[in-house]
Amino acid sequence: MVVDRPIVVAGAGAIGCFVGGMLAAGGRRVALLVRPRVKTEIERFGLLLTDFDGSEKKLSAGQLALSEDPAIFHSAGIVLVTVKSADTAAVADQIAQHAPEDAVIVSLQNGIGNVAVLRERLGGRRVLAGMVPFNVIAMGEGRFHRSTSGDIHIGKDAENTATALSVPGLAVRASADITGVQWGKLIINLNNALSALSDMPLAAQLADRDWRRLFADQMAEGLAALKSAGITPVSSTPIPMRWSPTLLRLPDAIFNAILGRTMKIDPQARSSMWQDLKQGRKTEIDYLQGAVIALAEQNRVEVPLMRRIVALIREAEAAGNGPPRLTPRQIRGVA
Repeated sequence: MVVDRPIVVAGAGAIGCFVGGMLAAGGRRVALLVRPRVKTEIERFGLLLTDFDGSEKKLSAGQLALSEDPAIFHSAGIVLVTVKSADTAAVADQIAQHAPEDAVIVSLQNGIGNVAVLRERLGGRRVLAGMVPFNVIAMGEGRFHRSTSGDIHIGKDAENTATALSVPGLAVRASADITGVQWGKLIINLNNALSALSDMPLAAQLADRDWRRLFADQMAEGLAALKSAGITPVSSTPIPMRWSPTLLRLPDAIFNAILGRTMKIDPQARSSMWQDLKQGRKTEIDYLQGAVIALAEQNRVEVPLMRRIVALIREAEAAGNGPPRLTPRQIRGVA
């Protein structure tokens, strides 16, 4: 049975190391396909998993199998794909070459199109879509810090893979509408670019009404594009997605009271796109805003703010100077 075999994390960066580490701490057999730098770091320091609630788990390197060689897939029962979207095709080819035919493949990636790429490359293998709602920051010296709350969702299947992946401190829930869940996460992830352009922690940004209004206007464009395509996004909080732009525009005191009841955010939480700019890497803007813009073009919906944000991120990528520290007015193009 696949649940009796190791869980292999394909592309263990921040999310992959945290999820894989939590699974190992929960008693699962886990292997990480890692880059040389991450392998060296974990072998030297072990793996320290910290959380916004103050809890932590420490694992030695010996509690995980670490490898740079995709042959590590050879006995996998479940493969968790956590690579950047641009690397999906390449890792799919490695899985196809090395993983058993009956291994379950679970995409825990940003964006919408990764599952289609995996299914195309992997033929008839079982591929499940997933959604990770929380942020993880690589702090260095083997420490990975979860900075926001939320449970992982994956597509519901007859084998109940979600249960096989659930351990204390890491809940994985089965969803009958995982496509709606993914679109809901993508709409929230539109704020990743604003976080990257501002160089501000997420909590500080959400505490500022000017930034929230900017996020609300971008979200409204995204929701209009989804509505035109007949897509209903599923919220990962008790608040319906269609109410989110209105709530974001509320005065600070009211908004902060609502946010505190629905989501926990570490004061230093940052977006993955901020981390990409900080480290001079290409961002996933084409798989977030880019996916919504493509949908808008198909249905003749105007998304001018989103297009400007994409242009600003690409400018920052090209400049290579990290987050540009723009203001909401600068992002809007207001003199």
